[in-house]
Amino acid sequence: MNTENNDSDDMREEYDFSDGVRGKYAARFAEGSNVVVLDPDVADLFTDSKSVNEALRALAEIAAKQSRKATG
Repeated sequence: MNTENNDSDDMREEYDFSDGVRGKYAARFAEGSNVVVLDPDVADLFTDSKSVNEALRALAEIAAKQSRKATG
């Protein structure tokens, strides 16, 4: 990250926050959430957090079953 010329008063003219909502995601952040950046090909398959979570839960269940088979 380039910190040279990092003047917090510099704002590009093309930025328009006139329709912005202050604190729109504050409650979600306060609850605690993890941000994960998906590669574009994966994001095409999983278009929302619900589908990602369902897929990961299914994968975790399969992994747990496989682990129990291997040790059991």
